[in-house]
Amino acid sequence: MSGSAFNAFKSRVPVAWSPRLYITLVRGLPGTRRLHRRTLEAMRLRRCHRTVEHRTTPSLLGMLTQVKRLVVVETEEMYAARRQADEQRRAPRPPLVVSHHPPARAAPAAEGAAAAAQ
Repeated sequence: MSGSAFNAFKSRVPVAWSPRLYITLVRGLPGTRRLHRRTLEAMRLRRCHRTVEHRTTPSLLGMLTQVKRLVVVETEEMYAARRQADEQRRAPRPPLVVSHHPPARAAPAAEGAAAAAQ
């Protein structure tokens, strides 16, 4: 499970205070308690790997405490850094040129004539 998205998110820097929080649902809803599902629905998180933006309020922090094992919380800086890394990873790369023919070599007769001239 070390390669899962959940662990990749959790390995990021601890969350500092920010006026806006980006919340991503990283665990599935089947098998969760009804109270947790309704809390996630109140935060507009209905599908896995979807991110929503919320203002930091005491009620939001209480909801996050309730569903902390299902979500990942990021500040604006962390979210921007993750988006930039994703864009760089998805950016088009120059085409890889592969030649199946060896490079043309000089004719052996020209080499012999050059050696005789010396």
